[in-house]
Amino acid sequence: MTDLILFWHRRDLRISDNLGLAAARDRTAKVIGVFCLDPTLLEDDAIAPARVVYMIGCLAELQQRYRSAGSRLLIVKGEPKTAIPSLAKSLSAQAVYWNWDVEPYAQSRDQAVREALKAQGIGTHNTWDQLLHGPGEVRTNAGDPYTVYTPFWRNWIDHAKAAPTPTPQNLEDLSTAEAEAATAAGVIELPGARDLGFVWHSPLPLAPGEQAARDQLANFCREDRAIAGYDDQRNFPGVEGTSLLSAALKFGAVGIRTVWEAADTAYSRCRSDETRRGVRTWQQELAWREFYQHVMYFFPQLAEGPYREALKDFPWINDENHFQAWCEGHTGYPIVDAAMRQLNEIGWMHNRCRMIVASFLTKDLIVDWRWGEKYFLQKLFDGDLSANNGGWQWSASSGMDPKPLRIFNPASQAKKFDPEADYIRQWLPELSSLETKSLVSGEISAQERDRCGYPAPIVDHKKRQALFKEKYKAQKAAD
Repeated sequence: MTDLILFWHRRDLRISDNLGLAAARDRTAKVIGVFCLDPTLLEDDAIAPARVVYMIGCLAELQQRYRSAGSRLLIVKGEPKTAIPSLAKSLSAQAVYWNWDVEPYAQSRDQAVREALKAQGIGTHNTWDQLLHGPGEVRTNAGDPYTVYTPFWRNWIDHAKAAPTPTPQNLEDLSTAEAEAATAAGVIELPGARDLGFVWHSPLPLAPGEQAARDQLANFCREDRAIAGYDDQRNFPGVEGTSLLSAALKFGAVGIRTVWEAADTAYSRCRSDETRRGVRTWQQELAWREFYQHVMYFFPQLAEGPYREALKDFPWINDENHFQAWCEGHTGYPIVDAAMRQLNEIGWMHNRCRMIVASFLTKDLIVDWRWGEKYFLQKLFDGDLSANNGGWQWSASSGMDPKPLRIFNPASQAKKFDPEADYIRQWLPELSSLETKSLVSGEISAQERDRCGYPAPIVDHKKRQALFKEKYKAQKAAD
């Protein structure tokens, strides 16, 4: 009888370029996929309906890919420390394979599952799949984890990058008796997002699944496409200048080695310094993703609070009315409100705008960055703990930044990155008839605001900027 191995999918919803799955296939042809709908995650108050819709779509395609390869993907629902060992025992699995995750909850969950499997005499095998270099592979000369991005990048880029792994072929399926045993152990049909209590009506910025992710990657990396001009275009929210692969990377709908190979191939085709700069800048963004995951792994306390001691007891004002206005896109600052409307309507926001609105919440409204961090996770279809936390802490001056005190002026940002107010007009249609200069500067008369039904600024940027600096200086002095 062929040994049976369960492969537990989590943030690797694909069969191609999957290190753990390839290792399982090297051991046996009878590899059965499983995904656990974890109530701890699904019942968290910081989960976005759009993200669940994307995940379910990825799982639906993953089931099809398993069938095409000759096997199947099983769905269970419940606490993983119970559901995974129960299924493995019912199928007499020799081992359960899975890929590691950096997040604190994932680390504790995986330890519990490993111990439960060990108690049943079932082996485990784990590897790092979602990173080109797992935690510990890239360290300072002193052997410590990096806490600053630039030296991390210089070291990280010098490490050889692995090639994509083969797609498993000719897998063996469950027997009829095994399929019945799996059902008895709690295997269910893949539910829809609505079945799980999540409703999302808008189209997703990227269709779910492995094929859509690979198509998007190929399109982005074409010689005449966005990657060549990425360095110049990525900061303009009104331009389609980004890869839109963030959700695919978060859920592993595409392998990071496949992504790097595509970027490396694009770099080799470049015929000018400008295009090489575009590709290299995108590669640096991939390194930022890994940097934030490394620091989350080594400093799990980041998930709960600031990295910098001086910001741990910062005297935030935390005006709930101001926070609500920010959430709804009613601050009276057009570039901020346009970005928040985009987030609320499509479950995604351009990265430049994420920095603008985060700076506004923390430096103008002086609201605790953790409020904004949570709101983003409640809305973003690509919401990722490590990247989201890293971005918010950077914006709040509480994170790993050698020059932490950064304050964005909304008008200056709009003038530089939305000079024709195309983005503002797209997401604030009530202001579309106003002059570009007024939209970019935010200097809109009271009469025009009344006519358009648009609110006056809820705070004065200059005054609040000065107030934040005072609080920041006093806090550092007291630390």
